[in-house]
Amino acid sequence: MLTEREQQIVELLRRDPLIGTDALAKTLGTSRASINVHLSNLGKKGVILGRGYVLADRPGAVVIGGANVDLKARSKAPATSQTSNPGHGSMAPGGVARNIAENIARLGDRVHLISIVGRDPMGDNLLDHTAAAGVRVEYVARTDGPTGTYTAVLDVDGELIVAIADMETTAELGPAQLHNARDVIGAAGVVVVDGNLSLNALEYALDLSAGVRTIFEPVSVPKAAQLKDAIDDRLHAVTPNRDELAALTDLPTRTDRQVRTAARVLHDRGVELVWVRLGERGSMLSTTDTAIEIAAIPTTVEDVSGAGDSMLGAFCHVLLKGGSPEEAARFGHAAAALTIASSHTVRPDLTPRLVQTALDQKEQE
Repeated sequence: MLTEREQQIVELLRRDPLIGTDALAKTLGTSRASINVHLSNLGKKGVILGRGYVLADRPGAVVIGGANVDLKARSKAPATSQTSNPGHGSMAPGGVARNIAENIARLGDRVHLISIVGRDPMGDNLLDHTAAAGVRVEYVARTDGPTGTYTAVLDVDGELIVAIADMETTAELGPAQLHNARDVIGAAGVVVVDGNLSLNALEYALDLSAGVRTIFEPVSVPKAAQLKDAIDDRLHAVTPNRDELAALTDLPTRTDRQVRTAARVLHDRGVELVWVRLGERGSMLSTTDTAIEIAAIPTTVEDVSGAGDSMLGAFCHVLLKGGSPEEAARFGHAAAALTIASSHTVRPDLTPRLVQTALDQKEQE
């Protein structure tokens, strides 16, 4: 939310983008030092960009949750359990919230990441990479604990066999850190919160984002079960898979009818959109009035890691542009297909044109 004085400054900047601080101070009857404080706050909120006082053309996104280092091991042949398998490993920045934020940034939108990492070399590298991708990281807190890790074992075809998430550091992200970012949260066009937050932190984040389209990404079944009591009308959308939907509602979700029934429970709690991931089939986008199924875009599987994060990042990109939820979901599927076909968790070449081309090719088939 902008203060009355900040709104006055924004209006003057719209009239004359080249106006100086002296002229602003004279017009508003205040000091130059006071104007500089307000301009600094407007920059932190993402309303003005850089030193030229360029006004942002539309609100950006804020993503709150996990940032960690991804460790991947991929077998060179069909994996055999309970023994050593030849393969290769890699290490890269990861974390659901961080990945979503990077996807949004690579699609050309302003985005702030609110998270926490360790004061260690892995944390330094993670922040350097994330900032270089275009994500604003000034609200990423540092802690004396180690930076979190996500260790994934992939089969020869790129499908996930098992993953271990060490996200204890993220549990330190609480109301104090979120409160520091309250202005940028309140000024966002879209807020995404992931299931790596504690219940206390999630509740506080949802209170801060009141009035902003806020999306909850459950992350996993155990985390969905732990956070289900926070799901209410503060959320614009929830993006579970079948199993996470079951954990959020305590209902079976094996059949399509059961999925629609479970989605209705979340609608009854006040959630406007329930976007359920159905794996290779695609997804179901449920609103308070109807539910439509959206087919996945066929692709060659190189690595499934990050597919859901790219889907949600692309979904947010379209919402920020003013597109409909259905348009956003279809764009998200195209981004996911491109990510699955890549060895990267976040494709470094991801652009709106690349995603739109993939979507157009699908629609022409």
